[in-house]
Amino acid sequence: MQYVHFSPDGQQRLLGLLSGATIHSLGAIRLEDLLAAGVDLTAFAKAHRATGNEYAAEAVTYLPPLTRPGKIICVGLNYADHTGESPYEQPTYPTIFPRFNSSLMGHGAPMIRPRVSDSLDFEGELAVILGSGGRHIPKARALECVAGYSIFNDGSVREYQFKSPQWTIGKNFDGTGAFGPTLVTPDSLPPGGVGLHLETRLNGRVVQSANTSDMIYDVATLISILSEAVTLEPGDVIVTGTPAGIGWAREPKLIMRHGDVCEVAIEGLGVLRNLVQDEAA
Repeated sequence: MQYVHFSPDGQQRLLGLLSGATIHSLGAIRLEDLLAAGVDLTAFAKAHRATGNEYAAEAVTYLPPLTRPGKIICVGLNYADHTGESPYEQPTYPTIFPRFNSSLMGHGAPMIRPRVSDSLDFEGELAVILGSGGRHIPKARALECVAGYSIFNDGSVREYQFKSPQWTIGKNFDGTGAFGPTLVTPDSLPPGGVGLHLETRLNGRVVQSANTSDMIYDVATLISILSEAVTLEPGDVIVTGTPAGIGWAREPKLIMRHGDVCEVAIEGLGVLRNLVQDEAA
């Protein structure tokens, strides 16, 4: 099942089910509310997919699947080839940093290139949305917590990312965290989202190509490790890391410019597409 959060008219905010080229509206409810109530998204979709208005998928405005996740937990250096192109040694523990809700935008929305820095870079990633959580979750049960999967482009302002030992500020500029277009329920994918091809394209050119099987810490391991310290909750999002090919590691550097189109495609999840736009003066 594929859930989308969308607006048909620029005013209403609706939840829907994507089927081919059609969105079946479920009304003005939010995935956050369904997850907080413990609703099984697969069962809910089956019970409601024949109800509500229908909209052409190409005619709506897409919003992030979750607009205000409780926590957005990002993982760095989770592909060995990406670590190899970075100035870091491969860590023996996941590299964790937060994303803030104010940085998010949906499929089709502009990714904002900030006025203060000419260093906006792309990072295609698999996102995991939790339907349940807790502390000290065993790895063997961790995938039971997953409500669905999505796509994330962790737009990074590199100059600011490296201003301090902590990466947080460079990962949280407004309008740099593309998220969507869908939440796909786990029954539609391999367990843990393993074995999915991930590809990032800039103006049609393939700049990242990898497989989620190459992640050092898989989804179940990440959930278990994070829950050692943090209470994970329904609606939390884990962004699982990017593979090699980032623009900052290239020579010359490949930095996104106004008018560029960046797409992240993940097998079974679709394509997240955003136009790069300069921040207004």
